[in-house]
Amino acid sequence: MTPTRRTVLLAGAAAAVVPALPATAAPRTATPPFASYWYPDSLPEGTPGPGITWRSLKSWRAESDPDLPFNAASVPLARRFTPAPANPTARAGQARIQSLVSFGPTAGNPSQGAPTADFYALTHWAYIDELVFWGGSSGEGLILAPNAPVVDAAHRHGVPVLGNVFLPPVAYGGQLRWTRDLVQKDSAGRHPLAAQLVAVAQAHGFDGWFVNAETGGGDAALGADMLSFVRELKSLAAARGQRVTWYDAMTVNGSVSWQGALNGQNEPFFRTADDMFVDFRWTPDSLVSSASRAEQLGRSRHELWAGVDVEAGGWNTAVRWDAIVPQDRAHLASVGLYRPEWTRNHLPADRRDPASFHTADDRFWTGRSLDPSRPDGTDTWRAPAVTVADRSTVTSVPFASSFNTGHGLRWYEDGEVTSDTPWNHLGLQDRLPSRRWVVHTEGSRPAVSFDFEDAWRGGSSVLVDGELTEPAVLDLYATRLPLTADTVVELTHRTDAGRVGVELAVATGEPDAPGATPPYRYVPVRTSDAWHTSTVRLTGPSATARVLGVRLTPAAAGGAVRWRLGALAVRTASRATPTAPTGLRVGAASGGSLRLLWNPSRGAVRHYTLHRLLPDGTRRFLGGTCQRAFFVAGLEPEQGERAARLELRAVGELYTSSAPVTLTHRW
Repeated sequence: MTPTRRTVLLAGAAAAVVPALPATAAPRTATPPFASYWYPDSLPEGTPGPGITWRSLKSWRAESDPDLPFNAASVPLARRFTPAPANPTARAGQARIQSLVSFGPTAGNPSQGAPTADFYALTHWAYIDELVFWGGSSGEGLILAPNAPVVDAAHRHGVPVLGNVFLPPVAYGGQLRWTRDLVQKDSAGRHPLAAQLVAVAQAHGFDGWFVNAETGGGDAALGADMLSFVRELKSLAAARGQRVTWYDAMTVNGSVSWQGALNGQNEPFFRTADDMFVDFRWTPDSLVSSASRAEQLGRSRHELWAGVDVEAGGWNTAVRWDAIVPQDRAHLASVGLYRPEWTRNHLPADRRDPASFHTADDRFWTGRSLDPSRPDGTDTWRAPAVTVADRSTVTSVPFASSFNTGHGLRWYEDGEVTSDTPWNHLGLQDRLPSRRWVVHTEGSRPAVSFDFEDAWRGGSSVLVDGELTEPAVLDLYATRLPLTADTVVELTHRTDAGRVGVELAVATGEPDAPGATPPYRYVPVRTSDAWHTSTVRLTGPSATARVLGVRLTPAAAGGAVRWRLGALAVRTASRATPTAPTGLRVGAASGGSLRLLWNPSRGAVRHYTLHRLLPDGTRRFLGGTCQRAFFVAGLEPEQGERAARLELRAVGELYTSSAPVTLTHRW
């Protein structure tokens, strides 16, 4: 007989004991939550493989989905603006970038991160207009809902996220019955799965669907049904503020024939959807004709994503860039990047550490120069930063960042390690500098990177490392922050090596030209070889901060410098502390694994953190999430410990924490 467990909930001084289950009752199982995936209706024949659950979208209901509290995103889609471009070739209002990313397998993709730093922690959101949560397979499921961390990070940076509907080619196990399942009609002539897709996106908090019908063998009747389905999906989605993207595969006659163009075979789908991904078979001529056809329909040519397959070659991929985004005339179309997570996947297994990944990812998105204000004209890879103007969502006070990329080798709080376990959780990612890394200097340029060997909070900090012979100004954030008499800026920083003067840089105007140094005014701050928070009160008339940065000035003789920035905050004189969550409880328990649920705090919350209070009084970080639920895996008792004591806190925009709500789980 399994011993009965008890859980005690403590909120302040009050305690409520949750009754133990009767000895004859079977305890509920605390299984890990995973990102959701479905077949449209009918399931495959046979038995699913290990770790795979076959589900029908038609039978899904939000109220009976046990994983929904773990999978529902909570960060609203932020509005963003376009600052002055970082270089003369980066354009606003023309080509856009869609990114199709597989963040994990279809089945077994954790809902809320995992204890590993080996993860595609996308950070270059400033160049992306639409993210597609790519995946699906005939043996697991065909319809994927993005997991909450991806949506929360994307929304924080103003990027909408689409789920994926993948009807695979027959060669990859596709069955035409699944296409017919998707477009089926009820007795009233409606498409019930169109409504289901919209309901899934609404419940999970993402922004619409990418529809990719590649199963061959259809006829004109099926093509008509698919068009009717997409039309209804678009109508229902638009009413909820959602989007629909169509992939150039199925044609209006029901067959699958990739056109590589907008033409009569797929135009009805394009007219019905918000935009269309043009298959990789495009040519320079087909893009010209496609752009012209789109404009004849009264649509923008930039609503066509010209597919660029980088899954195998990354920045080594040969691309006819001038056919999509010519430098001497208007852009012909937008860019659809297929599988840019190559920047992680191509690394050898023994080099998939966060630093190596971000070095590769910066090369992909910024270009060989690693400075978007100084593009390398000899680079055959036309990086997004060279073509597309970056965007920012930093528009209101308070604003704070600890430069947390969403994964790390350890977890830090106030410069101290509170967990030495590697981790990833993209929903904990901060709003990050969009231009990585712009350095203005007349002397030697030091290297700038995210560093994972030390941090003030989270898993990373910004490290400036190298020879410094002249003052160097590092642009951090393009902003539209209102400055008043009580505005305060805080820099948390540390000098690891060398002698350097540090100044906060604030610009209330735009630079004279793309890539030029903004018209900063500089305010000196105290330096230290230990973590130190410098507080600067911005006096003077009210204005709007348009760029924030730092200026580093070397000692008279110059020399090597290692300086790191741990956090930046802009606030008024007061600090708001969030209210504590309530109702912390165990939804299910299996050994030391717990499904925790709670009621959200009132007011704005950045995220929640969960710690374990150890017998010696220290706190160990167990995880964080933006959701109202968290899965704790495999807790084990410390020596002599009779119960695990857990503390949940709400964390505000300025990283102020609420009072803890404590739960005690008896062994």
